[in-house]
Amino acid sequence: MKKEIIEITPAINNYKNEALKKEVGQLSLDIYKTDSEIVILAPIAGVSKEDVQLALTEDVLVIKGERKRPEEVSDDAYYTRECFFGPFSRAIILPLDADTKSISADFSNNLLEIRIKKMPPKTEETKIIKIKE
Repeated sequence: MKKEIIEITPAINNYKNEALKKEVGQLSLDIYKTDSEIVILAPIAGVSKEDVQLALTEDVLVIKGERKRPEEVSDDAYYTRECFFGPFSRAIILPLDADTKSISADFSNNLLEIRIKKMPPKTEETKIIKIKE
């Protein structure tokens, strides 16, 4: 059985002629399928629902947002820095059977859940074409 591959890439800077001024963090994702839908799970701690945006262009779903630092701390005050604060983004190229007109998203308990219905597989029918005499 051929395994489907969903391509996941960093989101592209959409601001024309503006260099990326800050580091952009990656968003960890789990993506799985059921018989009827594709499910994307993204744990996003420390972010409110208002700080997360979803955008769909053709077959590319982009998740982006910003994790705001609760307070400014000078670099020399840190013992260690493992948490990412600042903008984050992720672009997902959806499979062909994703019904991009049927997407729902929920954000609760710091977990973003996106559900995309799958379109029924197209049946390949053979069409007979008559040749003109």
